Amino acid sequence: MSLLQRSIEIMDTTLRDGEQTSGVSFSSSEKLTIAQLLLTEVKVDRLEIASARVSEGEFQAVKKITEWAAANGFIDKIEVLTFVDGATSVDWMLQAGARVMNLLTKGSLNHLTHQLKKTPAQHFKEVGEVIALAQSNNIDCNVYLEDWSNGMRNSPEYVFQYLDFLSTQPVKRILLPDTLGVLIPSETGEYIAAIVKRYPTIHFDFHAHNDYDLSIANVMEAVKAGAHGLHLTVNGMGERAGNAPLASAIAVLNDFMKEVKTNVVEKSLYKVSKLVETFSGFRIAVNKPVVGENVFTQTAGIHADGDKKNSLYFNDLMPERFGRQRKYALGKTSGKANIENNLQELGIQLSDADLKKVTQRIIELGDRKEVVTPSDLPYIISDVLDSNSIEEKVQIENYVLTHSKELKPSVTLKINVQGEVFEMHAQGDGQYDAFMNALKLIYKKKKLELPLLTDYAVRIPPGGKSDALCETIITWTNNGKEFKTRGLDSDQTVSAIKATQKMLNLI
Repeated sequence: MSLLQRSIEIMDTTLRDGEQTSGVSFSSSEKLTIAQLLLTEVKVDRLEIASARVSEGEFQAVKKITEWAAANGFIDKIEVLTFVDGATSVDWMLQAGARVMNLLTKGSLNHLTHQLKKTPAQHFKEVGEVIALAQSNNIDCNVYLEDWSNGMRNSPEYVFQYLDFLSTQPVKRILLPDTLGVLIPSETGEYIAAIVKRYPTIHFDFHAHNDYDLSIANVMEAVKAGAHGLHLTVNGMGERAGNAPLASAIAVLNDFMKEVKTNVVEKSLYKVSKLVETFSGFRIAVNKPVVGENVFTQTAGIHADGDKKNSLYFNDLMPERFGRQRKYALGKTSGKANIENNLQELGIQLSDADLKKVTQRIIELGDRKEVVTPSDLPYIISDVLDSNSIEEKVQIENYVLTHSKELKPSVTLKINVQGEVFEMHAQGDGQYDAFMNALKLIYKKKKLELPLLTDYAVRIPPGGKSDALCETIITWTNNGKEFKTRGLDSDQTVSAIKATQKMLNLI
């Protein structure tokens, strides 16, 4: 890295601001696990883990984290949101073992006047008293200017008056939140540039919200304007539309802002994303940049073909950077290149003719809106090649399967046996049993014996993640010889019927 790069501090607030996502609440053990991963593997610089005075459970969670942090050299990286409430928040901090407070104060005259109903002088005096009390108890103090973005828009004279006061106080950092997510990038750049220029010795953090989907653009402008730190959350969790997402912000800084650097380890971003998804129950959108399931998946066959020809459809967001792999989706827009890439991963080679047949089968499944995964491929190949090797003298032309409460399942079957068409209705203990009973009646008419069914097994691809296919394997005995046939379909009974049709043609 260049010696000219300046460092940007990353403060993760998933456990505080991110937990304000509607319906999300982390247990104390979950909070500790997330905190440990963020500090030891992701290597964020600081963690805001809670708000003071919220609940006994929150207190116990903070205590658990501060005990671990103190024992492992991270205690100065643990931060708690506190309030202008005299000694109350300071006492809470001392009992919880936390050493850094982020004091929530008013960054706009509108909030100060209508929520606190106080004058600037009154507010500054009370803020100064809390800062002094924190310092006397060896607690470092950062200060939030709540609603700062609207303050800069509508009452900049108040904001600068307040910053003039804070510049005389023993605070480590001043935190500038776009509390309501209302800033556009040009405003973010203008406001932060003016502040950094006026107070060159003070550390300023920028805290973006995503209400207009502009959080990452605002992060970029804040850094360009001279912000020293950023507040981010895993998966963009947070109130309303959430906060600026950690993974996206780091990718953007690394790829488009070479003049700055962070300590964050890209390869750990996906891991922490999945952990937070699991603990929060807050599902990641499949198209979410960097961490979404689809973002390194090519679907169109032309793109897969281009990737084979000089990586034509790659960009700098290579999946390996984030501990992930590129995938090639299987569906109705799949081309041969998509399927070849998946076959290569499985170590399978097919002739051009067979590859064409497999491609056609996958397109058919896609047209039926079935989800096909790479795990399905060996099953599809087996079924396609197996079917092609059998001469179809018997064709099941149509059937109706019924299943009703307190009535026996039944089947109406239409079948073509060497050019002769039969139609038969039968009942059974299940739909497939009814199908076999109808088939037996037809073959009895032709004075033919059916093989004995000796085993019936159903399976899905390993991992069970696909909803596209299940395979039915039926073992038959005919004239003392045993053989198996396979059928493949998204419906279990239909896959068994397909396996049976193969048996009829084999005999």
